[in-house]
Amino acid sequence: MPGMFKSLKAALIPAFIMFFFLCVPVISRLEAEPHSTSGPESNVPFKKLFRTAPPVQPSLPDQTASGAAIYQVNRTDSKIKIDGSLDEEAWKTAAVIPLLYEWLPGDNIEPPVKTECLVTYDQNNLYLAFRCYDPDPGKIRAHFMDRDDTDKLILDDHVSFMLDCFNDERRGFQFRVNPLGVQADANFSELEGYEDFSWDAIWASAGKIEDWGYAVEVAIPFNQLRFRSSSSAQTWGFSAERSWPRGVRHRITSHKRSRNISCILCQFNKLVGFAGISPGRNVEINPTLTGIRTEAMDMNTFPNGSLEKLNQKVDPGITIKWGLTPNLILNATANPDFSQVEADVAQLEINRRFALYYPEKRPFFLEGADFFLTPINAVFTRTVADPAWGAKMTGKMGRTALGFFAAQDEITNLIIPGSQVSMSSSLDQNVYGGVFRLRQDVGKGSTLGLLYAGRAGNEYHNHVAGADGFLRLGQTTSVSFQFLHSETDYPEGLALTYGQPTSSFGGNAVRVDLFHQSRYWIAQGYFEDLSSGFRADYGYVPRVDTRTGAAAVFRQLWGDKKSWFDVIRLGLLGQVIYDHDGNALDKGLTLRAIYQGPLQTSATLSGNFGRTLYLGQNLDYALFDGEVGIKPFSGSEFNLEAAVGRWIDFENVRPANLISLEPGFSLNLTRHLNLTTSYNYEKLRTDN
Repeated sequence: MPGMFKSLKAALIPAFIMFFFLCVPVISRLEAEPHSTSGPESNVPFKKLFRTAPPVQPSLPDQTASGAAIYQVNRTDSKIKIDGSLDEEAWKTAAVIPLLYEWLPGDNIEPPVKTECLVTYDQNNLYLAFRCYDPDPGKIRAHFMDRDDTDKLILDDHVSFMLDCFNDERRGFQFRVNPLGVQADANFSELEGYEDFSWDAIWASAGKIEDWGYAVEVAIPFNQLRFRSSSSAQTWGFSAERSWPRGVRHRITSHKRSRNISCILCQFNKLVGFAGISPGRNVEINPTLTGIRTEAMDMNTFPNGSLEKLNQKVDPGITIKWGLTPNLILNATANPDFSQVEADVAQLEINRRFALYYPEKRPFFLEGADFFLTPINAVFTRTVADPAWGAKMTGKMGRTALGFFAAQDEITNLIIPGSQVSMSSSLDQNVYGGVFRLRQDVGKGSTLGLLYAGRAGNEYHNHVAGADGFLRLGQTTSVSFQFLHSETDYPEGLALTYGQPTSSFGGNAVRVDLFHQSRYWIAQGYFEDLSSGFRADYGYVPRVDTRTGAAAVFRQLWGDKKSWFDVIRLGLLGQVIYDHDGNALDKGLTLRAIYQGPLQTSATLSGNFGRTLYLGQNLDYALFDGEVGIKPFSGSEFNLEAAVGRWIDFENVRPANLISLEPGFSLNLTRHLNLTTSYNYEKLRTDN
């Protein structure tokens, strides 16, 4: 098997070219065929006196078999200006969707304020508007902030909506807007519970505060969405929501959201319309130009000398995004510049046994990132550190989703995993790698998938392949599973340095998860087996040679309008980890209490008790940790994370007393000025 992969550089690029020329024409023909426009019955679900201008009265909508409302959306021929004033003729004929249910803290009760969502479209854009009535507009919370700063956005009044454009109840596009038009947007994947605010679309929004409340207006170009191209009417899943933070944060939605159903998208309303629209095959071109010049002073003449040029360099680059078909997107980049990407949040790495995890923030890798998610984290694009070039293709045709990317990386970073610690290394060579992902929808809410991820360089390769699935067993229960096999070969020098095999070796990985969520109970358990020879160098798997069994169960208690709490969760979590020689590496038990209540107060308190085997010694611990947050008034947030108790000094293999504190607060001084600060303190102390 290692011989098959010796020259990935020679094989991967021709394979991609063949795949492109063979598949794209077929996919184009498939997408040109008409699709059924009748939405499936809503799947049994998952894992949440006004001073007014006279509203447009909606007609009584039809309903799906599960009770969700169906609304007809009509095309408009008149212009809409996105300015927060809903005075255009188009809004008079738009579909009107009332937000009739408070699902938090109330349980699908009548909301304390009235809200309407209006929907229409033209050839190029989807238009939405909200009328958010308020009995006391002077208390509306609204501030300017960075895009996608959801930590601050949820402190404000705001509206949100989600679009399930394929109506498959698996994936949605989420958009949020506050009364001043500040935007946030995200991808949401139902199967993995994945909400990624790093995804950014290009869209317009505006808000205006009135004497009756506030209005929001939105235009989303269809070329920013993914959906079936059809000349006939389509059915989309749709949810509209309003957040009204006062004494508590009231969350109000356009459909019932059952606490006895664990899926979210399957409870959505349905929109019928959108005939003759297309997501388009647009092209985006983003050139970059980076310059660097280095000067130094001759130390023999310091301090009287002058700076002399050592070197200077001009570094051009380009990134292209091209819609090959309405639902198949090709991204290509050469010498990309990621200097504009937000910096990583600082993390303490002292006294940590395993490699730290940093989230992906680079736009090229974020396109369709949820397509590559699997139970075992076998694809983690942060392993591509400095790409010379890259190509990526993602999309969905009918019930089949696919993703592919290839890249040449000029830095070959490696995580050498073990059962008790991981090590980091790097090879001074280029590496060529690629990932292929195929996922097929099965039934209502289930999927089966295939995955390949590999990279190769001089005297080095790592290839991982396998299958996975997600099975929805009912309204409250689901199972996911994955099997992977890897083949790896390290250069002899690296293998000897880190005690790895000097010839090619292989390994397997298996994981099975069971998840249950209902009104009063949350339960989850999983089993994972990673052999000592398993490597996923394109992913994040810092620990191998382990057999893990873990389970958690929580009891949920729900409050009402007069309660001192919104929800309380009391839980017990347990975990055991053995290596393949039968040694008990970790045994742990956690008692946890979670509270949410008035003033948007949240608190999590945990007691953690267990034993860890490390470098031949059994070390016991008893650690108490907690996190408390409160948002007492408009634009304010205070939080504290803390831990105290008996922990482990891994550097010196001995028990130690730990104190860890991380206080922080955020305060909007004006609509335009925000102050945020945090402090991280951690101390280990031994008896001597």
